[in-house]
Amino acid sequence: MLLRTPGIGTRTFLKLLNSHQPSELFLESTHQLSKLGLKAASIEAIKHPNTDLLATDLNWLAEPTHHALTLYDNAYPQQLREIADPPPILFVRGNLELLNTPQLAIVGSRNPSTIGKQTAFAFAEALSHCGLVITSGLALGIDAASHEGALHANGHTIAVVGTGLDRIYPAKHIDLAIKIVNTGAMISEFPPGTQAMANHFPRRNRIISGLCQGLLVVEAAIQSGSLISARMALEQNREVFAIPGSIHNPLARGCNALIKEGAKLVETVEDILEELHLFYQQDKIKPSSNNQSILDLEQQTLLNHVQFSPTSIDNLVENTGLSIEFISSTLLILELQGYLETTAGGCYTRIK
Repeated sequence: MLLRTPGIGTRTFLKLLNSHQPSELFLESTHQLSKLGLKAASIEAIKHPNTDLLATDLNWLAEPTHHALTLYDNAYPQQLREIADPPPILFVRGNLELLNTPQLAIVGSRNPSTIGKQTAFAFAEALSHCGLVITSGLALGIDAASHEGALHANGHTIAVVGTGLDRIYPAKHIDLAIKIVNTGAMISEFPPGTQAMANHFPRRNRIISGLCQGLLVVEAAIQSGSLISARMALEQNREVFAIPGSIHNPLARGCNALIKEGAKLVETVEDILEELHLFYQQDKIKPSSNNQSILDLEQQTLLNHVQFSPTSIDNLVENTGLSIEFISSTLLILELQGYLETTAGGCYTRIK
């Protein structure tokens, strides 16, 4: 009930936990609660709890895969517990064990380019093959592509949401949310019944970065929520990675700005694994048997022009008529999916 008490946010909640067990607060006098700095509305809610809301929470928790973790639970993610303002209570749907496994967050624009979505999907898929859990925010665009890439690799993914876990936002992601819960987890600091509100999502972002060892930004405008997440990650002493882009692409300006500020420029999966001191094994990043079928026509056309001997980007531009930007981005995706590899001199060699 303390979580639902008006006027008690995360910082006040954590401050109260330093002096009281939550159950003890409901036994305190009005005078003592006032001495703790609580306002009249908060005191009234503590002295006269809303039993209907309590029943709502208990009914939700009755489901076998539904959980509510306090800071003192062993299952509460250790990485998240160490940030400045961890959620006092974490609601979870799905596999609790994933919360304390190595995670990488992938975030970016809600309105990305086609290449941006493909890049997020490919990185999530490849990193899943390396044993990392992919964490994101279930939003449109890069978030969804990252979750889908992990699922395509038969890996695990965690969605951190800005609503109660009995609601899906955006609603079009209900099927994706079901897939995530079946093999991974959805988590929120908001109790059941909480609707989406604009101020919930910046709060959610600190959880995304707090859970992870590092955060990768794929595409982001110069003023975007993804940059807020990246700066939160830096404050939490997490590694920040960014994929660079053309200076003419507004969706690349946020990533380029992060790189200027010290984020690691990322071109391959190895760039991330090396920074996180994780062992890289090429045979772990094998494409699924049906990867060939997910290549679109332009990707397949480009792949057909890459020889089984070193092929330069200049030759690909001349032979295909495609732009250098598209070719560079698509070569990265094809490399991540195991179709080709880089060779000396900046060339590419097809391997399947």
